[in-house]
Amino acid sequence: MAFALNSYPVIYRAKYEKSGWKGVYEEKAHKTPAEEAALPESERAGLEASRNFFPDMPLVNYTTQYGLGCFEGLKALPQKNGGLAVFRPEKNAARFYASMKGLYMPPFPEDEFVTACVEAVKRNALMGFCPQYKSEWEKDSFMSADSVYIRPFTYAEGGIGVNICNEPWVLIICTPVSSYFSGGNSDAVVTERIRATPKGTGWIKASSNYVIAALAKHEAMEAGYMECVFLDAENHTYVEEGSSCNIFFYLKSGELVTPELGDTILPGITRSSLIELAQDRGVRVNERKITIEETLSETKECFVSGTAAGATPIESLTWQGKKIVFNNGKVGRLSAELRDTLKGIQYGIIPDTKGWLTKVL
Repeated sequence: MAFALNSYPVIYRAKYEKSGWKGVYEEKAHKTPAEEAALPESERAGLEASRNFFPDMPLVNYTTQYGLGCFEGLKALPQKNGGLAVFRPEKNAARFYASMKGLYMPPFPEDEFVTACVEAVKRNALMGFCPQYKSEWEKDSFMSADSVYIRPFTYAEGGIGVNICNEPWVLIICTPVSSYFSGGNSDAVVTERIRATPKGTGWIKASSNYVIAALAKHEAMEAGYMECVFLDAENHTYVEEGSSCNIFFYLKSGELVTPELGDTILPGITRSSLIELAQDRGVRVNERKITIEETLSETKECFVSGTAAGATPIESLTWQGKKIVFNNGKVGRLSAELRDTLKGIQYGIIPDTKGWLTKVL
């Protein structure tokens, strides 16, 4: 797994009170990046762990007891020209606002979200806490490239009875992140578990949604797969998404299909970006229901998308013991083109003609 629990020193923390949101930037214990790297492992681990504690926040609350919370994930990426930029933060801001509203929390203002994310990254970067661009990343289409992962999340006020959150905190932390998927294959398997149900919270980036996803992903990896794929709750027939990513199928007919959004599927920012990039190439893109039978019989390329996953090709999909290999187990042309274009824009080797990057440095 790419994520590491060694958050950078500067965090942003806001609290909702009757008068509105009040936020501050806090600088946790740290040394210079070089000094931290030179510490004995146990000492460095202790220093990094200390940045993960907030003793003035309640342990027993609606988040820790019932999973009542939501979060976001976005990246700041080192640029080939030496700069640093965040990818489409305004889209994450809008989704975070919708998620909080969907959980009946007072939503966090979108403009403050963007400002806080960019500023937190900037303050850490100015102290040396950010990766530097490496030309060698270009050799594998940035699949092994480093970036800054930005994690905004909510945390509820103290409480032990089942209830909604009226006075949440919003925290924004930054951590280093590299390749999300690892291992010797990119095989996926259809899980029998159900990720989301109609009229539920599947469309919200709710913390509780990821419990089932974590279990299903663990079971898939234990069985030798890289990823799991969920079907719909009602018919167990239609493909919905992966453990923490949306999914695309490039059919033999030339149609690129991704499951249509509804109240069981998360509206991914990378998903919408890839749809736009595919349409720019003249590809016929449809957001619609697609059955597992159709995917197995008609798909020539498959890939998953997400902030962490980017656009990661899937080489095979197994359902009820039946394994279908896509494109002879090799990365397909369209999958590669979309992946390379997305990464190229994100890391600054392809001009950002769409205005997707927000400059940090």
